Amino acid sequence: MTEVTLTVNGKAVKRDVPDTMLLVEFLREELRLTGTHVGCDTSQCGACVVHLDGKAVKSCTTLAAQASGGTVTTIEGLANGSLHPMQKAFNDNHGLQCGFCTPGMIMSGVDMVARYKAAGKELTEHAIREELEGNICRCTGYHNIVKSIQQAAGEM
Repeated sequence: MTEVTLTVNGKAVKRDVPDTMLLVEFLREELRLTGTHVGCDTSQCGACVVHLDGKAVKSCTTLAAQASGGTVTTIEGLANGSLHPMQKAFNDNHGLQCGFCTPGMIMSGVDMVARYKAAGKELTEHAIREELEGNICRCTGYHNIVKSIQQAAGEM
């Protein structure tokens, strides 16, 4: 067992968990934050993306113990009283269909916009499509996801 201490969506949490517990399991099973989805368990689909210390990580291949001492933001913690601009853009542009990939897409999109703005780089349609390579959507064809990220980039 390992003691894991984190700040998750602004709240301090501490739990004793098995050494092998994944961050996604910790979030879903220990904290009941089920917006972070488990898709592939192999870091291929991106449904499990959360922000750890301000950077997007795939929580299905990150141990909870590795994250200990850090700050995690999940899809549930993204909105602050009203929808985050990325969440609103996904709604405005119908950037989802079944919704399974949506939390990971939104968390990846927020990270992408922040990185490009910090670097002073233009976030083009081509760049968005390349950045989304690690996120799989089986429903949308990505067109509306790209439009959503473009809209949010202008509002963030």
